Amino acid sequence: MERSQKVNQRIKALKERLDAINAIERQWEDVRTLADLGREEDDASVVSEVASELASLKKNVERLRIETLLNGPYDRNNAIVTLHAGAGGTEAQDWVQMLYRMYTRWAEGKGYKVEVLDLLEGEEAGIKSVTFLVEGENAYGYLKAEKGVHRLVRISPFDAAGRRHTSFASVDVMPELDDDEGIEINPDDLKIDTYRSSGAGGQHVNKTESAIRITHIPTGIVVQCQNERSQHSNKETAMKMLKAKLLELKEQEEQEKINGIKGELKRIEWGSQVRSYIFQPYTMVKDHRTNAEIGNVNAVMDGDIDLFISEYLKMEAKQRRTQS
Repeated sequence: MERSQKVNQRIKALKERLDAINAIERQWEDVRTLADLGREEDDASVVSEVASELASLKKNVERLRIETLLNGPYDRNNAIVTLHAGAGGTEAQDWVQMLYRMYTRWAEGKGYKVEVLDLLEGEEAGIKSVTFLVEGENAYGYLKAEKGVHRLVRISPFDAAGRRHTSFASVDVMPELDDDEGIEINPDDLKIDTYRSSGAGGQHVNKTESAIRITHIPTGIVVQCQNERSQHSNKETAMKMLKAKLLELKEQEEQEKINGIKGELKRIEWGSQVRSYIFQPYTMVKDHRTNAEIGNVNAVMDGDIDLFISEYLKMEAKQRRTQS
């Protein structure tokens, strides 16, 4: 049944891709017709309308071109995203909450569904860590560009002296895997703990030990889930997270053997950031991998991160061509 559902989803995605191509062709024909009409009637008033339509066409073509770069084995999958506060205390925890809002806004704009799997709130404000599932076609393909350490520079609202603070948060992104992805886990390698849920949720919160924490003993990987209402559902979700982590570890080890490089998720501190978000003394968001920049930091925090994602995907595609 699940395989049939996956096939139907793939058919739907291919149909949407074909519809998008046809829509671009129609838009191009409309622009050409409008331009020809303006020339024939010597009507200069259509120039601004043609320019506007061309800008829209360019944007649609670019979006479709970026989608063609999503050809990795798991790019079409849902994404599991984990945010952790780094150096900076309460300020860093507030930064995690800001990033969580940014990604949920971005996901909403894409028509994706967001489901919180695990959340640990800060003592005073913000979020210490949060894990959430982003459901939708190519969610992982896009969000893998966000993996790494993100740096915030601003005048802290938690500092009575109004001093500028620098805070860090890590973003980890994994694909949600199907049961048939070939990741085998020995039950003897697992340590499973139950505890009471601490987040906002259903009637069982703080009443039953429905939350699950799984430790993979050979690797030391720990995953946990407390969002679902039953222990069984939480365990099932946590096992998916563990499989994704083990796949990530396997691929990272293989990549290190080939290139002699380390994984992108570095220590959450100075000098390791992939992107900086500067609110003071000027406003700028800059990706240090691609040098992509946006001056409107508020728009970025409202989910406008497509430029950074597209530039990363272009860079990744170029690197693949160089290696092949």
